[in-house]
Amino acid sequence: MAQILNGKIMQNESIDRLKKEVLGFTVKPTLAIIQVGDLQESSKYIQHKKIFAEKIGANVEHLKFNIDVSKEELVEKIHELNKDDKIHGIILQLPIPKNLNEHEIIDAIDSSKDVDGLTSTNFKLLATGSSFGFMGATTKGVLDLLDYYKVSLAGQHVLIIGRSILVGKPTALALLNRDATVTIAHSKTVNLKELARVCDILIVALGQPRFINEEYVRPGQVVVDIGINFEASNSKSDSSDEIQKQTLVGDVDFEKVKDIVGAITPVPNGIGPMTVASLFENLITAYKNDKKIL
Repeated sequence: MAQILNGKIMQNESIDRLKKEVLGFTVKPTLAIIQVGDLQESSKYIQHKKIFAEKIGANVEHLKFNIDVSKEELVEKIHELNKDDKIHGIILQLPIPKNLNEHEIIDAIDSSKDVDGLTSTNFKLLATGSSFGFMGATTKGVLDLLDYYKVSLAGQHVLIIGRSILVGKPTALALLNRDATVTIAHSKTVNLKELARVCDILIVALGQPRFINEEYVRPGQVVVDIGINFEASNSKSDSSDEIQKQTLVGDVDFEKVKDIVGAITPVPNGIGPMTVASLFENLITAYKNDKKIL
């Protein structure tokens, strides 16, 4: 059985640490979350963030917009939040409707309040290896979890399956900054199974449930599953009525690889909790920067 890289354990430690910090602040750190539409998955993620905020004593200002909102209206609201001294971090909950240019909207966020690390300014700082700016919450969560479990990065061959601007690309840059040798694979990559089997660390973020099975891994590897997929499943109650439920699964078929690889993140309780914790660690940093707290 592989070592389980449990993000929930580290999240709980993060809660204890951040709660102590917030207790010493004169004003509560506040995160503004902008949501467009009412996508069920997005609402679930936002609820997790609200729960975390409550646990550490931070505030969340949840701003909901109808699905037909214009880019101009969203940008105007972001500019207001940029100027608001009571708001210390701003995120745009993704995904948003395809008719809206998410990159233009995200770039309207002041980089000092971009606690999700998605603006062009913070991405450039990451690309240049700068210690300033904010690293994306998921990317930060991956690195923090690997550090927590003392997984060596320098000199290791890392394969990232997925090239999104949200996860794949920033994670590749962050790992390069830590002296890893990084390969990015995607839907057009040939010989993917062979590439996956030879790497030391396999990071999967492709959005396909249980895609990675025993044919993609080898003994001793570290597997990081960033996938979040909701699968419908039918279960029967005592009255024999079928009830459709949703099961959360990753991009890795956990049961098929857990007895082969050396270490693996589970889904749930792997990178998901780390992403939330990293977001609020960035928020606390933004607050301290604003208040000139060392």
